[in-house]
Amino acid sequence: MVRLRLDLAYDGTDFAGWARQPTQRTVQGEIEQALVRILRLPEPVTLTVAGRTDSGVHARGQVAHVDVAEESFGALRRDGEIPLDADERLSALVRRFSGVLAPDVRVHRVSVAPEGFDARFSALSRRYAYRVSDAPGGVDPLRRREVVWHNRPLGLAALNAAAGELLGEHDFAAFCKKREGATTIRRLQRLDWVRGHDGVLVATVVADAFCHSMVRALVGSLLAAADGRRPVEWPGEVLSRAVRDSGVHVAPAHGLCLEEVCYPPDEELAARAAATRRVRTLGDAP
Repeated sequence: MVRLRLDLAYDGTDFAGWARQPTQRTVQGEIEQALVRILRLPEPVTLTVAGRTDSGVHARGQVAHVDVAEESFGALRRDGEIPLDADERLSALVRRFSGVLAPDVRVHRVSVAPEGFDARFSALSRRYAYRVSDAPGGVDPLRRREVVWHNRPLGLAALNAAAGELLGEHDFAAFCKKREGATTIRRLQRLDWVRGHDGVLVATVVADAFCHSMVRALVGSLLAAADGRRPVEWPGEVLSRAVRDSGVHVAPAHGLCLEEVCYPPDEELAARAAATRRVRTLGDAP
């Protein structure tokens, strides 16, 4: 078998999230079907992804891996006849993906993964961006699929003051949808906001990993603290209670985009994957 790394991007608007579903159009389902078609595989394959995204969430820097038979990978030919070397096969895969996939999902790079690489467990961090506009007239129509309109003025200083209380390693149960057997302890490495020249507010959110709905719940609490509905201290107080708070409203999906997944040097990939698989408790080494 050969493990392939796929670097990809998608507009999540018309997808029911990443994860394959039998009756819904999903990113995973589209790419797996394309792989079977391109490589003429006798049976379906399964992609492992760095970060599952919900319905409507976008990705610019998503990473996935898939294991395929070396024979199938080696069978790629130019014009159906001319053998290709390894680099040519990788380039051919990218071109053929572009011919098979719909325009709202693109595989922009395929590479043979180094030993020990796991798209999910080897990752050091994921970086998301959340984009929101508080312009009185609403969002630029050309950006309506990626920028959320907030109908109250937002204070940049308040956003960053509230965000600063959430940094570090905590139990983020107050901002996550609990899953059986899964920990909600995460290390939030970065959470800050800037306002661009176009007036759009952009949050940069970086953590070693995120639990379900965590980024959007964090953003929802910060928006409430920055528009005057809640005090600036409120998101930090919610975090400290470590229980889901009904006052936290999850921000809309379409403002969120997975921008980047970072990995350690090749020689550290396997060790990182092994460490990530451990069930985490507060105080564990990073």
